[in-house]
Amino acid sequence: MWAFFERLLDSSMFAPHGICLLWEPQLIWLHVASDVIIAAAYFSIPIALSIFVSKRRDVDFGWVFWAFALFIMACGVGHVMSIITLWYPVYGLEGIVKALTAAASIVTAAMLWPLLPKVLALPSPSQLRAAEIALAQEGMYRREAEDMLRQSQKMEAIGHLTGGVAHDFNNLLTIISGNLEIADRCLHSWSDATRERLTRVIANAANGAQRAAMLTQRLLAFARRQPLDPKRTNVNQLIAGMSDFFRRTLGETIDLEVAGGVDLWQVEVDPSQLEAAILNLVVNAKDAMNAEISGAMAGSGKLTIETRNISVDEGVQRNAGVPAGEYVLIAVSDTGSGMPREVQEKAFDPFFTTKEPGHGTGLGLSQVYGFVKQSGGEIKIYSEVGHGTAIRIYLPRAAAAPEIAGQGEGPLVGSSGSETVLVVEDECDVRSYLVETLKDLNYRVREAANGAAALALFDANPFRIDLLLTDIVMPGLNGRELADQLYHRQAGLRVLFMTGYSRDAIVHQGRLDPGVSLLQKPVTQALLAARIREILDKS
Repeated sequence: MWAFFERLLDSSMFAPHGICLLWEPQLIWLHVASDVIIAAAYFSIPIALSIFVSKRRDVDFGWVFWAFALFIMACGVGHVMSIITLWYPVYGLEGIVKALTAAASIVTAAMLWPLLPKVLALPSPSQLRAAEIALAQEGMYRREAEDMLRQSQKMEAIGHLTGGVAHDFNNLLTIISGNLEIADRCLHSWSDATRERLTRVIANAANGAQRAAMLTQRLLAFARRQPLDPKRTNVNQLIAGMSDFFRRTLGETIDLEVAGGVDLWQVEVDPSQLEAAILNLVVNAKDAMNAEISGAMAGSGKLTIETRNISVDEGVQRNAGVPAGEYVLIAVSDTGSGMPREVQEKAFDPFFTTKEPGHGTGLGLSQVYGFVKQSGGEIKIYSEVGHGTAIRIYLPRAAAAPEIAGQGEGPLVGSSGSETVLVVEDECDVRSYLVETLKDLNYRVREAANGAAALALFDANPFRIDLLLTDIVMPGLNGRELADQLYHRQAGLRVLFMTGYSRDAIVHQGRLDPGVSLLQKPVTQALLAARIREILDKS
């Protein structure tokens, strides 16, 4: 083996390569310059690859870069040997360098071909850009979802607070309005002049109490604690029935356009609450357009109420923020001044208003928001300053079969004197008003301060109860639990619940339980008399 290498490296019998070029200086230095440049490039490439792989250890297939570096380095040495053999005939050494280069090339090629499918599977720059765009959109959707969650949590917290306030406020209003009714009935013994003055004062106070009652109803609607009585409703017919009223409300300077959808699906909602919600939107739109009309756009106001069927799939869901499903869309659009972004974010907050003091309660849109959410729907605002506002309500399509039920009002009369009402109310002033009002209606009245006291009263001396009139939210037994226990004591017991805030005792998912009769506080004598007779006169 050693003798083989001695013969291979023996250059005594060879002539340098320059002789072949006849030592022509131009040819000699042309070859030298070219080989030097090529060798320098070959040597720089492995250095760059080695630095890259060392700095980026996260790069896949890093060992391929080292294999290429070795192969290219051997190629560079081969060009250096070409320069040397111009003057020194060390062709054996040059052959060894070429052999090593050949070995490096074979190894690199053998490793590269199995790797080719994996390399081709790597994402292209365009695919990476598309993935980056998709990731950015996903981040945007996630931020929007987080903002919606924070808004929902805020509204839920405010809803619990307003619901509790409305409950206590309704009890106070029952005391105020009820005693005003009693005072009005007692005026007959006064002189005409005094009676006229007191009648006017009482009427003003009763009007204020009624306005306060409307505010509490809006608070309960926002809190999603109002008991709803949903029915299958044709929205087109409901809006058509109110269109004349809308036109009178808007006045002569604002045009009204109603575009009802063809073959509109029915929805299952409380019709009276839906009417109130649409009316609130109309009034808000009127105020926005009146603000614009007072400026340079006089006479150009237009309100559009549009309905149509809409199916939301997962693709649309992300864009519109509405869960997938089938909905009836109610869109109320105006040409008013529009809302800036910061106003849109607070538009549904209770008591938030952009109107002058004394010109708005800030509960209109919050009532709409609460009603729509309690009905299982969604509500969205689309607005741009100077280009008007569109508020879209998405109500779920009704799936149940139509129900036909007769409706009737009981006469506003009292009792013949033989019917007994058990009144259970923990608020003593409210209970006192109810007892006196029922006695004026000629009912026999038994009273108790809470559920436990009512059961003790009945068990001590059982008596026939023609009607149980009970508050729902009470300490200890609530009204529903009291009614359940009295059902076992007296079969066929009739019950009328009262509430300022039900807290889901008789309301499940915003709806009254089947067969439940409910009277919303504050209670008036006429309403109380009508509901009691309606219940007692049922066969």
